[in-house]
Amino acid sequence: MELEFCAPCLFGLEGPLGNELRHMDMITVSPENGRVYFTGGEDAMARANLRSRFAERILLVMGRFDAPTFDALFEGVRALPWENHIPKNGAFPVTGTSLESALHSVPDCQRIVKKALAERLKTVYGGDWLPEDGAEYPVRFFIMKDRAVLYIDTSGTALHKRGYRPAGVTAPLRETLAAAIVDIARYRGRGDFCDPFCGSGTIAIEAALAAKNRAPGIARSFLAENWSRTDRGIWKREREAARAREYNGEYRIFASDIDPKAVATARANAARAGVEDLIGFSVADARNFSRATDDGTLCTNPPYGERLMEKESAGELYRAFGKALRAQPNWKSYIISSHEQFENCFGRRADKSRRLYNGMIPCRLFMYYK
Repeated sequence: MELEFCAPCLFGLEGPLGNELRHMDMITVSPENGRVYFTGGEDAMARANLRSRFAERILLVMGRFDAPTFDALFEGVRALPWENHIPKNGAFPVTGTSLESALHSVPDCQRIVKKALAERLKTVYGGDWLPEDGAEYPVRFFIMKDRAVLYIDTSGTALHKRGYRPAGVTAPLRETLAAAIVDIARYRGRGDFCDPFCGSGTIAIEAALAAKNRAPGIARSFLAENWSRTDRGIWKREREAARAREYNGEYRIFASDIDPKAVATARANAARAGVEDLIGFSVADARNFSRATDDGTLCTNPPYGERLMEKESAGELYRAFGKALRAQPNWKSYIISSHEQFENCFGRRADKSRRLYNGMIPCRLFMYYK
C-alpha cells in the first residue's frame, strides 16, 4: 500500500534532504519550507528512518483539511482512518503547532484532536473507553493559515539523536546539520578531511559515517518497529540492505580542539559511533593550523560569540585562523558561523555562502574553494 510521509528538517536542509530521499527511490518527493513530503510503502518508512542523515523524524501523513473552527477540526480528525494504523489498545498522545490560524490555542487543539480521534476509534472498535496500554502512536497536528495536517510519528526519538552523544548533553551543532555540511562539501571519503574546532566531534563523526556510507540509524530503534500492523520483517530487511551498502577503506579524517576535555569527549563519542579508528584526534590550537594536503576538505563550526565581548574574541580568533589557513594550500573550506562580520574578520570574502539554521540560530555556511 502506498503511503504519504513527511520528513521535517532544519530550515535550509530541504534541498539535501530531497536529494537524499530521491536516491532512496522514494516517490513524488516534494520539498517545502522545513519539510519534505514523499510517498512509498512501509519499506520506505523503514528505509527513511534508518538511512536519512538530514531528516528530524519521519511522519506518516493521515490527512489534510480546512480547520477554521473547532467543530471543523473535530469533524476533520474524526473522518480520518486512524484504525488502519492504531489498534484498540494503542496509545496516542497528541502534540502540535498552530500558526497564523484562527485556532491559536494549542492546548485546546490538542484536546479536540484527542477527543475526535478517540471517538473514531471507539466507534470502530466498540466500547466506551480505550485502554491505551499498548505501543505508542504519537499523533502530531500542524495548523497553518486554517489548514490542518495530521500525522502519526513513526520515529519516536528525533533522528538527529543518533545515539553516540550521551543523553542530556547539549552540543553546539545538531547531527543532522553537521551531516548536511559534510554533504554540501561533497566529502565522500576521498582526500583529507579536517575539523580544527571539533568540540564534541560531531562533524568528524558524521564525515566518517558518510565515508563508510553507514546508515546513521542502524544502531537505534524506532517506534514503528513495535506497531502491530507493520510487518517487522521489513525493518530486518532494510537493516540488512543498509549494512550491505557500507564501504570499508582507509580514510584520512582529522579532528582537533584546543580543549583536551573536548577532544576526550569527541573520541568517546566516535567510539560509541563505531568510527574511532577512522578519525585522528589531537589537541591543537586552530590559530596555528598547519596541515599539508594535496586534496583537503575542511568543515568546521568555530565559536560564534553570542555576547559582545565573546563576539570580539571570536573575531580575533577568526583573524588568526584565517591567516593560518591561507598559508596552507589545497584546502577547500566550509565554515558555519552566525557572526555578522565573519568574512571581514576571516580576511577574505567567501566564494559562496548559504543560509542555514543551527536550531533557531540563523547562520551562514561560508565556502572557500581555493
